[in-house]
Amino acid sequence: MPGIGQAGAVIEQRSVAIWRDGAAVAVPADEPVLTAADQGLVRGDGVFESVAVVDRGTPHLAPHLARLQRSAALLELAHPGDDVWHALVDAVLADWPAGTEGVIRLLLTRGPGGDAPPTALALVAPVPAETVRQRTSGISVVSLSLGVPADLRAQAPWLLGGAKTLSYAVNMAAYRHAHRLGADDVVLTSLEGQLLEGPTSTVVWAAGGTLHTPPVETGILPGTTVARLFERAEEAGWPTARTRGTVDDLHAADAVWLLSGVRGAATVHTLDGVRRADAGFSGRVQELLSR
Repeated sequence: MPGIGQAGAVIEQRSVAIWRDGAAVAVPADEPVLTAADQGLVRGDGVFESVAVVDRGTPHLAPHLARLQRSAALLELAHPGDDVWHALVDAVLADWPAGTEGVIRLLLTRGPGGDAPPTALALVAPVPAETVRQRTSGISVVSLSLGVPADLRAQAPWLLGGAKTLSYAVNMAAYRHAHRLGADDVVLTSLEGQLLEGPTSTVVWAAGGTLHTPPVETGILPGTTVARLFERAEEAGWPTARTRGTVDDLHAADAVWLLSGVRGAATVHTLDGVRRADAGFSGRVQELLSR
């Protein structure tokens, strides 16, 4: 998988580690690490996190591990403990080249089932060039309906609202549909038209001197990057709010972003075919996230 290294050089680098017999074991990137019976492969029965690698470190690992544990609890999935994840992260970063921005995917599945232990593994790869481009140049977005009421998932725990699961087929289908329409990304809405989230991101908009994002009571994934942004914005005197909004609110906003752990804050420059500006706020958001 190509990535961006120092001076923009394209590199090939991947590293994999799996938890076996009480230890993090590094394996060749092209070596199979799952059995055909693993429930993560057969049923998508598992959870994951994507963690940014900066200067061979993971400065924002802790909130991702906390969310991974919450996701596992929602799936009633045995969690191996944070020490396991730290060991796996150390294993995949042992030979990671300095100055290369990367993304670590931590995956936890139910394993083969029965009395077998869960599968825990980590994979690191360079950040795709397209992700870097969107971070710096912004994105075009279309709004699509998720087809569920805004409050349904909060009342239906079996729908796993707020869990970051491996079952991403709908999310990827939304991306493919957006690409067919000539857009980069998606804002998902509820059956009533309330804002939810992106397939792999959190929606944030600036309006009335305040930063807004939809409340987690709508069943969206609690975003680690938006939590960091809101904490730093409040410290800097920029008010924040969890707000039930609509696509019309995004069109009327001063600025709109999609936030994620690896891409950061991607400025939405086009929404449903309509060009929009950011009122100069994107630089301020980027600065807050870079602290």
